[in-house]
Amino acid sequence: MTAEDPRAARTRARLRRALLEECAQRPLEEVGVAALVRRAGVGRATFYVHYADLEALAVDACADIVREAVDALHAWRGRPDPVSAPPALLAFFAGLAPHAALHRALLTPGGGGPLGRVLHRDLRARSLAERELAGAADAPLVASAVAATFAGVLGDWLHGLVDAGPEEIAHQVWQLLVALHTSR
Repeated sequence: MTAEDPRAARTRARLRRALLEECAQRPLEEVGVAALVRRAGVGRATFYVHYADLEALAVDACADIVREAVDALHAWRGRPDPVSAPPALLAFFAGLAPHAALHRALLTPGGGGPLGRVLHRDLRARSLAERELAGAADAPLVASAVAATFAGVLGDWLHGLVDAGPEEIAHQVWQLLVALHTSR
């Protein structure tokens, strides 16, 4: 693995931060590259060196949600409590509010959209690795089901199609995923 150029990492971080600040004031579809690069203090050409378009930047800026979700779902050790979500999953759902509009723009109902694809890919890969490590014969099937269930419920919840508060939805999705993992 090649080490990332620190200057490029700083530039991408500035662009991500600027996008989150812009999206706190207006929907993603109203954000323009000109305003974004002005806020980030970089040139327009620099933006395009790092990102193909605003959606690519937005997905990168929201990639932390993917890592947080994957980590939260795998934060338990030993035998999982089948009813109560782990604290990391509770914190994940509680922490979505500040940028919920941006997440909704990138994660459609049913778990689709550019952020949904990244979430599904990363969650499936993590689940598959853990199921294979445990020697589960149904590893690919359960990994796909876990990824689709979580991305779908998250997308529906963010879009108001599932009526529950953050704590309630965390426990409900946890129960679904535990059931998938324990099914034969």
